[in-house]
Amino acid sequence: MDSRYILAIDQGTSGTKAVVFDDQVRVVAKATEPLKSYFPEVGFVEQDPLEIYDNVVAAVKACLDRFQQLTSEALEAIAVCGISNQRETFDLWEKSGAPLCNAVVWQCKRSVAICDRLKASGIEGEIRRRTGLIIDPYFSGTKLLWLLENNCRAAEAIRGGRAMFGTVDTWLLYKLSGGKSYLTDHTNASRTLLFNIDELQWDRCLIEQFGLQGLQLPEAKPSSCDYGRTDFEGSLPKAIPVAAMIGDSHAAAFGEGCFSSGTAKATLGTGCSILLNTGSNRVQPARGTVATICWSVPGRVDYALEGIIVTCGATIAWLRDQLGLFACSAETQEMALAVPDNGGVYLIPAFSGLGAPHWRMDLKGAILGLTFGSDKRHVARAALESIPYQIRDVMAVMEQDSGTQLRQLRVDGGITENRFVMQFLADLLNVDVVNIGIADISALGAAFLAGLHEDVFKDIQQLEQLSVGWQTCSPGTERENVQRWYQEWKSTVKQLLSG
Repeated sequence: MDSRYILAIDQGTSGTKAVVFDDQVRVVAKATEPLKSYFPEVGFVEQDPLEIYDNVVAAVKACLDRFQQLTSEALEAIAVCGISNQRETFDLWEKSGAPLCNAVVWQCKRSVAICDRLKASGIEGEIRRRTGLIIDPYFSGTKLLWLLENNCRAAEAIRGGRAMFGTVDTWLLYKLSGGKSYLTDHTNASRTLLFNIDELQWDRCLIEQFGLQGLQLPEAKPSSCDYGRTDFEGSLPKAIPVAAMIGDSHAAAFGEGCFSSGTAKATLGTGCSILLNTGSNRVQPARGTVATICWSVPGRVDYALEGIIVTCGATIAWLRDQLGLFACSAETQEMALAVPDNGGVYLIPAFSGLGAPHWRMDLKGAILGLTFGSDKRHVARAALESIPYQIRDVMAVMEQDSGTQLRQLRVDGGITENRFVMQFLADLLNVDVVNIGIADISALGAAFLAGLHEDVFKDIQQLEQLSVGWQTCSPGTERENVQRWYQEWKSTVKQLLSG
């Protein structure tokens, strides 16, 4: 059989990555195009919708050029496309495809006052029950309300039934299909504060309470689905199916093989995003986390709990750049291994507040337990330990809320190269920690889903076989010590929270 290739697009906040995978999910060609953000006022973050679209087309063209340079294959061998995208960022446009305003980015804080007002109204419990989310500027809905109240052009279009709403996936699909496809997927819809994740449809009750009755909304489909066709502005000799759309963190979970209840992924970057697959069981979290749709395929929806850790790798960068304790972050591994323990030193990385499960954004960072016997190795080790400790804090809440026992943790991100952190994490969680070792994990998830729909892959079981060979770190001999140190960590955090 002739080779069939999958084009995956990962449209992120800082740029777009286009990747061509073969049917063994090996990277054949890749290109990245940077994307600008705009900051018109303090706390405001925007992007130009047309620049987002042009950015994607440019990345695809560059990737296809690279594909032809590196292989003897014709472009006709590319069979299907999948898209992953930055979540919560949204656009408003008219049927002609003309934007009504700039895209409002997930990082934007313009709706803080609106969030305070909504919380004071007592509606948050209803929102949480229907959408799984909390009231926060992070999610699309409150910033959409800001446009309704503050942007005359957008407000008139919404009330007049002319405004088409969409997260980045929907906007790209609409433009790529020449306006023929106006769709989104369940994961992106679930991040808007407007989508009922139990009924898998837009929540008319909330839409009416928000005064958004005139807003045009895309039909929500499974993440793996027939979304239409495109040739990317003539970059391909013929149009190919777009067979997957999914939010980037959800795509990472699927790419890392979180295919069943009890599997979880943690992306260890500047911060940390954790998704725990709860299967068909939609959990109502008690505290600290949100419920969301993990991913969906026709006939199946897997739900998840999500927790966000604000500071992860940024702690190590702070020790390097601000305190000068080492020249290269990789040095921390040997520094931590050079001492038998942290010497009673604990670093609470609340530099920008403490995220899940505590959500105390008023806190400041602290280093506690210092003595004259402490040196920079103990501080470096305490910083590294703070990463597994925070993950364990989140997982403990997730397991309690869901009644789901963590069976394995899949990890990605630069910190996974630190074997001290990986072993400490395995010992602390008492499960295998699996390092996928692939940088393009969100693109891989989109490729998996697109390939499933177009029969490049037979089923999820085949995808599990493709995952064999990843690096696994299993619990070791330090488990008892690590659990004791974790109890000391919890005591230290409690001290800071009550101080």
